[in-house]
Amino acid sequence: MKTTLDELLAFKTVVDTGSISAAAERLEQTSSGISRALSRLEHKLNTTLMRRTTRRLELSEEGQLFLARARDILQSVEAAEDELACRHLKPAGRLRVNASSPFMLHVLVPLVTDFLAEYPDIELELHTGDGIVDLIEHRADVAIRHGPLRDSTLHARPLTASRLRLLASPAYLKKAGRPTKVDDLNRHTLLGFTQPESLNTWPLRHPEGDGLGITPDIAASSGETVRHLALCGAGIACLSDFMTEADRQKGDLVQVLLRDTLEVRQPVNAVYYRNTELASRIRCFVDFLALRMASPS
Repeated sequence: MKTTLDELLAFKTVVDTGSISAAAERLEQTSSGISRALSRLEHKLNTTLMRRTTRRLELSEEGQLFLARARDILQSVEAAEDELACRHLKPAGRLRVNASSPFMLHVLVPLVTDFLAEYPDIELELHTGDGIVDLIEHRADVAIRHGPLRDSTLHARPLTASRLRLLASPAYLKKAGRPTKVDDLNRHTLLGFTQPESLNTWPLRHPEGDGLGITPDIAASSGETVRHLALCGAGIACLSDFMTEADRQKGDLVQVLLRDTLEVRQPVNAVYYRNTELASRIRCFVDFLALRMASPS
């Protein structure tokens, strides 16, 4: 390899700050040192990366291509350093975590004691919200999201995939009867969500195709509310395994229309913005969750 990480960092920082002097200040080096690093880099690559004028620095076409690669390389090195820091150092400070109420109660809360035993210097703040939150607005360092991701500005770490099932309480089925085919749902009370609408598409195989859009008879904004409605015998719900495993094991909720249910697993991701100061804390937390949730439910 011809180039060094110091040369790549100097090049990237000059672009990010807009000048050699500003880059030197950020990297705590001299302007002449940054300038020499750029010259060495261009000499090794045998190309002009930047056109220097008295007023501005302008990337050449080759410089634009090389910058993208340089960013990837430096980010990979930083990630590797963070991972090692997580193993050998003691991350400390406040870590704000946002998750839906069901995930917080059924998955995160039972893991908190073990996590803090491993990382006692981290101060956890746990925030719940059943909608998608803006991480910056809510000052969240990491959030847990279910389903397909839409925000491309976030880093995402897959944690697990949780199966969706149609569930009802034995008391409700005794009262209303057990559905034996999809059409039977027309005479049952259906429990669903106010938003997003995608949560009201149930993983059912039916004559019109795969996936049945339902209109809830009772709608709630929280998955935990829907779960409690089902437990109380209010109707049939479609819920993720991570929040109903204990209910199903105890027989408080039972699956219906198993033969017509598609194998649909809802992805669960940890998402976060890249933040150098908090990276080791975030990485330790996400690595901890990924390890504990390695097997899909």
